[in-house]
Amino acid sequence: MKYLKYITLAIFFSVFALTLNAQTTQEEELSINSGTIDSQFEYVLKKSGNFKGTNGSPYEAVKRSLLLTLRAHTIDSLKTAHKNLTETQAIVDSQVKEIADLKSNLLNTKTDLDKTNSEKNNMALFGLQMSKTSYNMLMWSIIGILLALLILFVYKFKNSNSITRDAKKALSEIEEEFDEHRKTALEREQKVRRQLQDEINKQKGA
Repeated sequence: MKYLKYITLAIFFSVFALTLNAQTTQEEELSINSGTIDSQFEYVLKKSGNFKGTNGSPYEAVKRSLLLTLRAHTIDSLKTAHKNLTETQAIVDSQVKEIADLKSNLLNTKTDLDKTNSEKNNMALFGLQMSKTSYNMLMWSIIGILLALLILFVYKFKNSNSITRDAKKALSEIEEEFDEHRKTALEREQKVRRQLQDEINKQKGA
């Protein structure tokens, strides 16, 4: 009978130790100075203290230092997102200009080609005489190169545009998340202040 009692106690303490270790590991993973904004909010929520007012209603209190640190990290994340968005937009603008220049060059080359086709078979290019066939081959080669460059820059432009959309979407999600958490924190702070004021009024009345 004693042997069974010892086994039961050993199993109980083992389960208790495993549960305590799991909770400790989970708390170590959360930090106010690392991880995503969401995990930092989770850290702040876990560090909130549970209290019970004189009327028996529960409320939570959050350290001001944690809120200030969380706000600073959120602002830094927003600044980084805005910076990335600005840099991406600058790249897109540069590529748009390059594509416009290539289109202009391509149009000019086609115009020159049309003009050349109406002239004599023998013509001078850079002081050298060449046949119309050779001249056309040269011009079409240039056009092919310009078209290849145009396709390349169009691809880069679309890729940058996709990055810009993703950055805007990420920024929007971060801002929405920040607004939601800020609203929740403000409501909690107002609730605590009201309860504190009620307690002060009760003390004064007493």
